[in-house]
Amino acid sequence: MTQTSDNVTWLTQEAYNQLKAELEHLSGPARIEIAEKIEAAREEGDLKENAGYHAAKEEQGKQELRVRQLTQLLAHAKVGEAPADNGVVTPGMVVTIAFDGDPDDTLTFLMASREYASSEIDTYSPQSPLGTGVNGKKVGEEAQYELPNGKMAMVKILDVKPYSS
Repeated sequence: MTQTSDNVTWLTQEAYNQLKAELEHLSGPARIEIAEKIEAAREEGDLKENAGYHAAKEEQGKQELRVRQLTQLLAHAKVGEAPADNGVVTPGMVVTIAFDGDPDDTLTFLMASREYASSEIDTYSPQSPLGTGVNGKKVGEEAQYELPNGKMAMVKILDVKPYSS
């Protein structure tokens, strides 16, 4: 998991290896594949009305942006240990909270950078309003954070455990 401070991003060895493998794939085989798609679409003729060509170029742009993001992230990454299983909310932890202390209105999420966003579990950045509010809190403690409408929300920390993929 990650923990960001200033320009340094802390990663577990597993996370670093995963991101490095993604960068190598995007920089090598994926780059060749998209170039071949663009060339094949270009050979179809008129580029103004060639949806395949424009889709491939857009995909290439997104891919190159991801390559730049990963390159910068890994250049400033420090590899460290996964967070301790000590019941304290920190990046890399799966957190369960109750809104307004209501045990029936709960949310379980991974506190991590967006690099870990997946369909398996909601991910909240430590820099998000909720992430900032709960960071450093312990099981049983309450935390307050600001909603987009400017009102304050109160949550109670129900459970905190290290994330394992």
